[in-house]
Formats: sequence, structure tokens, C-alpha cells
Amino acid sequence: MLTELIELPGGAFEMGSTAFYPEETPVHTAVVGALAVERHPVTNAQFARFVEETGYVTVAERPLDPASYPGVTEADLVPGALVFRPTDGPVDLRDWRRWWDWAPGASWRHPNGCGSTVEDRLDHPVVQISYPDATAYARWAGRRLPTEPEWEYAARGGAATTYAWGERATVDGELMANTWQGRFPYRNEGAHGWVGTSPVGEFAPNGFGLVDMIGNVWEWTSTRYTMRHRRAGAERPGQGHRRAGMGVLEKGCCTPTHEPDPSVNQTLKGGSHLCAPEYCHRYRPAARSSQSQDSSTTHIGFRCVVDL
Repeated sequence: MLTELIELPGGAFEMGSTAFYPEETPVHTAVVGALAVERHPVTNAQFARFVEETGYVTVAERPLDPASYPGVTEADLVPGALVFRPTDGPVDLRDWRRWWDWAPGASWRHPNGCGSTVEDRLDHPVVQISYPDATAYARWAGRRLPTEPEWEYAARGGAATTYAWGERATVDGELMANTWQGRFPYRNEGAHGWVGTSPVGEFAPNGFGLVDMIGNVWEWTSTRYTMRHRRAGAERPGQGHRRAGMGVLEKGCCTPTHEPDPSVNQTLKGGSHLCAPEYCHRYRPAARSSQSQDSSTTHIGFRCVVDL
């Protein structure tokens, strides 16, 4: 069953922030059209149904194309994905390679590598999803990925505060999103007891009734990443929809909507269960991150939208 859609009227809002990271600037007025947004990120159960009906094979499950990865040995051009591994203690936070590990065999079915499973987390957001994988699911569902302005508008839930729920990271001591609890990257006490992803809807909805817009998993958008925000009008509401197309994936389809381009970065939004204030204070609507189209990791998922 596809995720319930929540209809939003659209409108103008102040997008971005000057209080945290330079890529969130300039603050500007963005306008989005009316749209319906999936209440929660796509889950493992939902993605499994998509794969069952179409035979789709994700990018992480395919051998790497030597032409796209010059200099990589043939032995390393095997299906796999990036997996987060906590360190034994404090490390240099400028070196992400200390906690990310390339794991052969890692995929949405085995998010933490061979031997792991999603059978006990069917209601968690699907991860190890590259950009083409997300667009392929959206086409099959008759939906599309949101643009960055659409995503931020939806995540704010009608608020203009730093966080979707106010000016502080918690409300009366209550944790509002699945983010890192402890000292990154070696000690995580868990958010509501969850270390890693949590079931969708574990945390309170925002003002629009949407859950997990902040924390849990980063979410793909159809907007290509730039070091600063584009000026108003550079991306029209629905433009990402036209790029992705609305064709339906038929039974037996096993290729991505398009081949991922490692040199092209898309914009991610929302932060994840790995966000910690000392390293990644990006569990805010204005926050954004860059990720290459071919990336599959244990903290990236997606949700879809529909034009109204």
C-alpha cells in the first residue's frame, strides 16, 4: 500500500538560514504550488512490494561500471554500499572515512552488509537507496520526488522557527526527532531507544501532520546541489517532476530510471539518525547536504509527492 498523502496548499515562505552553515544562504522568499506529500518516508515493506512487482534491481545490487570509477581495481567493482560503523572512541571529525565503510553485499535488503536483514524493520524507512532508485519507485507509484523548496516548505509545517517545532532542539525535555544521542561517532544511547533508524511515526508530526521530515533518514530531492541557494525562480514548483517523468515501471523492469552519474550531486534534506550537534547540526528544515547520485548509505531514504 502506498503512503497516505497529505494535501498542502502551497504558498510563499522564507527559505534558508544564516545561523548555521553557509550553504543554507541566502535566505530568500520561495514559492511552491499546491501539492500532496507522503505522510512518512517510504518503508522497507513498501519498497519490497515495488521490487516484487517490477523486478527492480537497485544500484547497490549492481556491479560498478569501470568507466564511471577510473582507478578502482576490478576486485573492488562489486555490488555494495556504504555502512556506518561506530568507532571505538573519539576520532578526528574531519575524516568521515573513520566511520564509513564500503561493505560488499550491502543493499536495501541487507542495509548493514551481508547477514543483516530488514525482516524485523519492515516499518522503518528503506535505506541504501540511490537517487535513480528513488526516482524509479516514484515513477512506479505515479508520484515524484519533491524539489528542495517543496521539501523545506513541507518540513517547516507552517512554522518559521529554527526547528520545525520551535527554537530549541527539544520541547519540555522531549526529543522531537531521531538524531544521535551521545558522543559522535562512538557512543549513541539511542533516540526513544532506537539506535539507527526508527519506525516511521515514532516521533511527533509537524504542523502539517507529516512525520520524520526531520531526523531518521536523509531524503532525496530532485534539486541538483549548489554551494548556495539558487535565486528565487530558478526552479519552478514541479520542475523535478518533469525531469523524473511519469512513466510506469512494468513487471520485469530491472534498470534504474537513468544511470547514476557519480559526478552529479543531488540535494538531501532533513538530517538523519547520525546527526549530532558537534558534527552535523542539520536536523532542521533549512539544512541541506550534497550527495552523488550513485550513493547508497545506511542513512539515506526518500518520500514522494504529487502535484495538485
